[in-house]
Amino acid sequence: MIDVLYFAWVRERIGIPKEKLETTATTVMDLVEELRAREERYALAFSDLSSLRVAVDQDLSDFDAPLNGAREVAFFPPMTGG
Repeated sequence: MIDVLYFAWVRERIGIPKEKLETTATTVMDLVEELRAREERYALAFSDLSSLRVAVDQDLSDFDAPLNGAREVAFFPPMTGG
């Protein structure tokens, strides 16, 4: 089981802040593909990966990052400084 968290407009498009998933994904991209295939709202939220960032176990990661042993994956828009 893995916790998947959604922030900002990603959460708004999907409609929930987090969920626990059983997954066979071995990378973040595999997980994204599984999510996209679930429902239209996921496909919409993950349609443009260039506008998304991902963290695995609270470490900023790439979409090709491995998920072996990961407990949490978070998706969020890029943050701007101020």
